[in-house]
Amino acid sequence: MNILLNQMLAQADPSQVEGLSRFFKTGPGQYGEGDRFLGIKVPVTRAVVKECWRSVGFPQLEECIGSEFHEVRLAALLALVEVFKHNKAGRQECIDFYLAHTDRINNWDLVDLSCYPLLGEWLLDRDRTLLYDLARHGKTLWEQRIGIVSTMAFIRKGQLEDTFAIADILLHHPHDLIHKAVGWLLREAGKRDRAALEAYLAPRYRTMPRTMLRYAIEKFPEAERQGYLRR
Repeated sequence: MNILLNQMLAQADPSQVEGLSRFFKTGPGQYGEGDRFLGIKVPVTRAVVKECWRSVGFPQLEECIGSEFHEVRLAALLALVEVFKHNKAGRQECIDFYLAHTDRINNWDLVDLSCYPLLGEWLLDRDRTLLYDLARHGKTLWEQRIGIVSTMAFIRKGQLEDTFAIADILLHHPHDLIHKAVGWLLREAGKRDRAALEAYLAPRYRTMPRTMLRYAIEKFPEAERQGYLRR
């Protein structure tokens, strides 16, 4: 029996399906095209995972990550994060599972809620070439987004170099969702070291995507923000 899957299916709320499908852009030609929803909000999913994660193993996670339903895949990822946190001896298996299923991590929330508590934490004391490879050669924009968002774990330790370096790889990426992710991580780096962010922006802000710049300077005083945007 897969308790995680059963509990998630039991939380389905058809009244929320249309709104979630619209929010995550599942229409023809949109980035989430064809994804299906049960109508479960993230706090509910988190509550289910908190209750169930100790009772699931990798076969159950495999079943959930393969689900057609977005929220069940999210539950699998959040449960994987909990397993990773609480089972140091099994962390390699968690990372291997994550990297083997990036084709199922196929929307921005699935990326953002899983990659840095897993990959980022794993790589804190390891070689980080993997993230550069994902940013450069990721098969999907989601793999490329994993490359930059995973650096949040480094930022929280005051390690900013990889964020700036991977931002450079993605600086002229064509997709808005990458612009937002890079800008967000630059903003977070700037919270740690404002001077480092300003030094990064100085030779780049005139040519970087405007959305990326807006996100990066969001916490700057208004006059400074407008100065960047006008120039």
